[in-house]
Amino acid sequence: MTDLQTPLLDKINTVEDLRQLPESQLRQLANELRDETISAVSQTGGHLGAGLGVVELTVALHFVFNTPHDRLIWDVGHQAYPHKILTDRRSRITTLRQKDGLSGFTKRSESVFDPFGAGHSSTSISAGFGMAVARDLKKMRNHVISVIGDGAMSAGMAYEALNNAGASKSDMIVILNDNDMSISQPVGALSAYLSELITSRPYHSLRELVKEVANRFPTEIGQAAKKAKNLAREITGNQSLFSKLGFFHIGPIDGHDLTHLLPIFKNLRDRDITGPVLVHIITEKGKGHPFSDSSSEKYHAVPKFNIVTGEQKKPAGNLPSYSSVFADTLTNIALKDKKVIAITAAMTSGTGLTKMIDACPNQVFDVGIAEQHAVTFAAGMATEGMRPFCALYSTFLQRGYDQVIHDVCLQNLPVRFAIDRAGLVGADGATHAGIYDLAFLSCLPNMIIMCPSDEAELAHMTYTAASFDKGPIAVRYPRGSGIGATITEKATPLSIGKSRIVNEGKNLAILSIGTMLETCKEVVSLLAKKRGVNATLVDARFAKPIDKKMLDKLCNTHSSLLIVEEGAPGGFSAQVMQYLVNSGHLDSHFKMRAATLPDKIIEHADHNVQLESAGLDVFGLLKQSENLISNQLEMGKIAQT
Repeated sequence: MTDLQTPLLDKINTVEDLRQLPESQLRQLANELRDETISAVSQTGGHLGAGLGVVELTVALHFVFNTPHDRLIWDVGHQAYPHKILTDRRSRITTLRQKDGLSGFTKRSESVFDPFGAGHSSTSISAGFGMAVARDLKKMRNHVISVIGDGAMSAGMAYEALNNAGASKSDMIVILNDNDMSISQPVGALSAYLSELITSRPYHSLRELVKEVANRFPTEIGQAAKKAKNLAREITGNQSLFSKLGFFHIGPIDGHDLTHLLPIFKNLRDRDITGPVLVHIITEKGKGHPFSDSSSEKYHAVPKFNIVTGEQKKPAGNLPSYSSVFADTLTNIALKDKKVIAITAAMTSGTGLTKMIDACPNQVFDVGIAEQHAVTFAAGMATEGMRPFCALYSTFLQRGYDQVIHDVCLQNLPVRFAIDRAGLVGADGATHAGIYDLAFLSCLPNMIIMCPSDEAELAHMTYTAASFDKGPIAVRYPRGSGIGATITEKATPLSIGKSRIVNEGKNLAILSIGTMLETCKEVVSLLAKKRGVNATLVDARFAKPIDKKMLDKLCNTHSSLLIVEEGAPGGFSAQVMQYLVNSGHLDSHFKMRAATLPDKIIEHADHNVQLESAGLDVFGLLKQSENLISNQLEMGKIAQT
């Protein structure tokens, strides 16, 4: 850590220590906690803005409620770093997102203070309601608090949960953390006062509450009293969506003012509440950030940075990212073809589509955190002759899987899927790993799947998708920078299902899919240098349909085949193996192996470390190649041509 002065935080070894502090010291503690969070993220990188916005809320919740007996669920988990510091993990906070270190999200196996793991958004209300009902069935007594951001409220799952929970009598508290609106100081103060008032005692009617409010304000403050009456009506949620769903709705409240938060939370803790409550708080994302408001790192995820200057420690090199290559290519296509539409789910920046918004804003749609809707929205456009590209991270496409099957594939609609962050994603870990899409898409009828080996191939495949109108087609590409391949000004569509030979040899053939090709090239080079083996290397290009003619050729001219993919079992390799088995190619003279990711959860670490642990690095694949041809090597039967 840096030389921070954190005298109060230094006394907090457990949440019980926090609860022993006088309330007058909690403001100082929050300031120290904010500084500690900034210092930690400057060393590890990670999600900074969200955590800075909930520092006071984190302190207040742990101070008032009896966590972990009272369940505290953070939606997504981006904002949980201050929570981790206060809950017995401060000594490990600089291991965030590092191999064998703390997760960047909440994680049940990491701490009893994380009752529910997260990474994807909008799950907290459903999980909290499940815990509340389970508590009631077991006749236990504890509070359940779900904290969800306004962004996560754009997902349908949140409203499904609100609808279900609101119709029940189970007690739970939902805190809506709204960091996308402002609240004036007078209104905020009145709102907090009234929220405290209505949570401190039961009111049998709105009229009774309004009368109480009017009596407490002198008549000479006419406008303030009128505003108070209006707020009283608003705070009781008489007309709010949440109230109509069955929640007792209070707020909005200044989420950075502990004098507002503490009394309201105490009242909610101590009073006999029947049914669910929603507390609406207003916060500032990135509050207390030490650098300029225009700094992009204030708002979401950041690499390591200099805590004094704010300079980010970005990787060396000027190679374009796969996301930017996709976005640049699609933008060029869209400028010429007004039928080309881009759709994303709250990921315009991550998918690179901000460029397309600048160039042709009417052809880009951000539907919010609503992947299911995004897919069917694209399907609807496709029925009307448009050419929609649904650009989603691989890990988030999982949330729209039913729609991919039912609304796209079964109707054979020409929806284009741009699947970003395919493969392992390093420090973001298991919740964001894009390693399942090859398996869950390959089994779908009508689906075509392309996997570029470099950024130039991605440009060609984006053009291929744009010009393909016969059914659904996907192109999946990894996170990070390309390899420096030359991108031609005019990309051309590829022949569907056709692979390409990169290196011709004998005996051993290596079939690579996607960006594993560069690693496979090194393996081929080492085989030649170390063993005198000239192996054939094929870039599959298409995970579906597979190139059956190429597979037939490889089996007829080689004795061994190694299939390499950065994906879970059941994907491309499974398709190839099934074909070879069914076509009768496998016999005692032909060996085949699949080098895939293991059938287990792969935790956060550097991407190269993840590949090494899975045996998908150069030396791991070299070993598997040598094992395949070990008999021939021993007998000296390997052709060195």
